[in-house]
Amino acid sequence: MGKGLVRVVTLVDRKSGLLRMRRVSNGEAAMVMRAIIHALHPLQARVHTLTWDNGCEFADHAVIGIALRARSYVADLYSSWQRGTNENTNGLIRRYLPKRCDLGAYSDAQIQSIEDKLNQRPRKRLGFRTAQHVFDISFNRGALRS
Repeated sequence: MGKGLVRVVTLVDRKSGLLRMRRVSNGEAAMVMRAIIHALHPLQARVHTLTWDNGCEFADHAVIGIALRARSYVADLYSSWQRGTNENTNGLIRRYLPKRCDLGAYSDAQIQSIEDKLNQRPRKRLGFRTAQHVFDISFNRGALRS
């Protein structure tokens, strides 16, 4: 959240750290639901569980779970540690989108550019590989097992 109505929805794969970011014109649950389904639909085969915080923007989490055929979990109140990977990634995003900035001033292309930069950033926890590389390796390995 920033100034104004525009929000950025962030979705992070816990294992690889792969990030998906989508800009929404407001924080209404229906708008957020559509953005999440649109962002994760191409990866649907890889989405098994989703963990939400308690914001009202995630009120349609059950619909999202059905649409993506994934189990939904809601973190306990004031337990951000249950969503540690997402909270850490949001900290990385703050380098590009500071608190209280007007998110409406950023285009979808700029949001995509931030997502791409973070997905191509080597991470110590991944043995200095990128999130995109780790995700691609696990995706290919899973596809070979079928």
